[in-house]
Amino acid sequence: MLAKLFDRLKEFLEPRPSPSEAPRGPEVPEPAPEQKSRFPLQTAAQRRYQRLRRDLAAEPSPIPLLPKEADRLTRVIAIANQKGGVGKTTTTMNLGAALAELGRKTLLIDLDPQAALSIGFGINSYELEETVYNALVESDSISLERVTYYGIRPNLDVVPSNIDLAAAEMELVAAIGREYILKEILEPLRERYDYILIDCPPSLSLLTINALAAADSVLIPLQCEYLALRGMRMLIEVIEKAQKKLNPSLKILGILGTMYNTRTIHAREVIEEVRSVFGDKVFDVVIRTSIKFAEAPVVHQPILEYARTHPGAVAYRTLAEVIVNGE
Repeated sequence: MLAKLFDRLKEFLEPRPSPSEAPRGPEVPEPAPEQKSRFPLQTAAQRRYQRLRRDLAAEPSPIPLLPKEADRLTRVIAIANQKGGVGKTTTTMNLGAALAELGRKTLLIDLDPQAALSIGFGINSYELEETVYNALVESDSISLERVTYYGIRPNLDVVPSNIDLAAAEMELVAAIGREYILKEILEPLRERYDYILIDCPPSLSLLTINALAAADSVLIPLQCEYLALRGMRMLIEVIEKAQKKLNPSLKILGILGTMYNTRTIHAREVIEEVRSVFGDKVFDVVIRTSIKFAEAPVVHQPILEYARTHPGAVAYRTLAEVIVNGE
């Protein structure tokens, strides 16, 4: 599946001949133009999204009831993209809060040395003596449970990081089975949670490889710009290699359009091209650009608390329900 997606993305990104270079055939009169949308895939997705929102409004929550304990399976989701500033931390923070609202026990792991996720929840990680860094490099003596902050919100716990994590790659490079260290220290906590979200750093580093080895699936936030789309080729290739060599069960959960500007044609064209390549792997939900996403971490709140009725909050709640429902 990943190989097919990679081939389609490669084909899409190949340079195309300009109109002057394209071979010309006999001129044929063009039929009268039909009244169609310039962005049929985007229009169809918007209609599905609107129907989904209407359905959720009509039946506010058919899903908060937890399944029987025997039927519950922890889902570990790596939120990854090697490009910075595409909304990985924002998605981890707000999707985690939305899952917790639905009654799902959720753990967020900050695997980024910049510690934006930790700071966003008001954890002064730079003064912490023990973080995820210590659990990774001193796994024999310090457990992930020991560095977890419990009760950040109802049903929501956080494993913080700080700048020390930047040194982890050099310290782990000689470790035996270095790609599986996160998976090993995460294993004792899996039975406690319904969802574990891993906020990956903006690089295809050993930390990101650890996240891919530990995860069941990958959620890819994609900024609705052409340059962000070009970086997808390398990311898909890395996910494919991780699937073959480290984690055969790894799959792509979905691609989430972020920083979507409804006022620009470019954003609509990018999301349409992504849908043409990846099809139903692209979520119908898109996250629109808004200053509220920058304001919320200042008061150490997800947007679901800072502006409960904001379209961004509604979008992340909808995304959480789509994921829980397995759609």
